[in-house]
Amino acid sequence: MKITKAIIPAAGLGTRVLPATKAIPKEMFPIVDKPAIQYIVEEAAKSGIEDILIITSRGKFEIEDHFDRAPELEAKLAEGGKQEMLDQIVDVTKLANITYIRQMEQKGLGHAVLQAKKFVGDEPFAVMYGDDVIIGEDPCIGQLIRAYEHTGLCGAVGIKSVLAEEIQKYSSMKIEPIKDNIFKVTDMIEKPKPGQEFSLYSILGRCVLPPEIFGILEEIPYGAGNELQLTDAMRVLAKRDGFAGIDFTGTRYDMGNKLGILKASVEVGLTHPEIGEEFKEYIREIAKEI
Repeated sequence: MKITKAIIPAAGLGTRVLPATKAIPKEMFPIVDKPAIQYIVEEAAKSGIEDILIITSRGKFEIEDHFDRAPELEAKLAEGGKQEMLDQIVDVTKLANITYIRQMEQKGLGHAVLQAKKFVGDEPFAVMYGDDVIIGEDPCIGQLIRAYEHTGLCGAVGIKSVLAEEIQKYSSMKIEPIKDNIFKVTDMIEKPKPGQEFSLYSILGRCVLPPEIFGILEEIPYGAGNELQLTDAMRVLAKRDGFAGIDFTGTRYDMGNKLGILKASVEVGLTHPEIGEEFKEYIREIAKEI
């Protein structure tokens, strides 16, 4: 079945980047001139996703405003003959059919995904973590969708190797090679304690799931951090049927991390068509003083 629906969990409190997130959702932090969540929505649209559910929480109305029409601003730009700017802000509203739901309590990623049960229905769907912007020529979620379709496995996860000293912050995958950068995932564990790791491959930011994940989420106990862990639910399916694990191409930026935010701004800025060359010269001059 063709995958046309995606959910973007964006309800987190952003505690790793306080005090900025007291008033601004981390998903709205700009990477040069676009907020982080716009990159995620654009990735989905380029991959054939038509319907997106963004899971928000109290105080994140800016996300909805960004993908809405702004008649006063549009009229002002039109009057000033600023057609390119006008096209940019209108095009954002046409990327996909976007709806919203609030996660009233932050009880983990699994709990957030469970809010999408009625939206998804009985179709396979994509999950694109709101913290993770992945930029590359080949959209990351599109890579997962193709692998899901070609392998016939019950789901797909985007995986990357992480540092041994950091694996306990993420998840760990038990994998078998299939072809090129595609693996079969047969087990997984969230935030493994020392000695529990299957490998240094972890899920980073993207997955494709079957609708039966909801029934599993409703049955499993709360896990690491006393949260409902999506990894725990996926593990049930991985052990039974196997997941496709795709060592995806593209650069991932953790927008819930101070260093990740800075890296995204610098690296995207260096290739930006409007300011790239000037910014490169600035970086060269700054580097002389380091």
